Amino acid sequence: MIFDDRRDAANQLASVLQAYRGERPLVLAIPRGALILGSILATRLHGDLDVVLVRKLRAPWHPELAIGAIDESGWCYLSRDAVRMAIPSRYLEAEQHEQLAVLAARRTHYARFRPPVVREDRITIVVDDGIATGATMIAALHAARMGRPRLLVCAVPVACARGLDVVRPYADEVVCIEQSDEAFSVGAFYRSFSQVDDDEAVAILAAACRSRTGEDTVPR
Repeated sequence: MIFDDRRDAANQLASVLQAYRGERPLVLAIPRGALILGSILATRLHGDLDVVLVRKLRAPWHPELAIGAIDESGWCYLSRDAVRMAIPSRYLEAEQHEQLAVLAARRTHYARFRPPVVREDRITIVVDDGIATGATMIAALHAARMGRPRLLVCAVPVACARGLDVVRPYADEVVCIEQSDEAFSVGAFYRSFSQVDDDEAVAILAAACRSRTGEDTVPR
């Protein structure tokens, strides 16, 4: 299955997640692309939107390859491949430090558009636009679990079967529309998969903030 764009994927996910409509779920999107999906899910499921800030850890010889991921607290997940490759600890420490700095900057940038939301004892849905290795989703689920949700759901339109298997132990429920047995680029499953920049991400968060608080949080 090929999705038209993130909005198409989000609407299909929302249809699968209708059992949570009316339960006021907390939808946590992994910035930036998944904010489009998260916004639609939160609207259709009558929930609240927020972000979960995580970053992938990049392979030293191939920056697009995730060897793990890190959350805001500094908790790291390293893939079995990363362990097998015996990546030098000095590189890993430097990469963790760099990604934590990015997370801190992003947290500051988004802070104005993230009014406090209750996380404890809620159905929490962590959404991304796809899973390849599973590293980023695992870090996101770990961070979300710290909020003590009643139920923790991983929701993605598409996933590599191997990556999804790695993710399953970290969630109470996994929802995935399309699986592939082959390694792939997530963008290959979307006809339109344009980058989401910080301005668009902030606009989505500001709209969610206004709907929740009624306050004017338009970026100025």
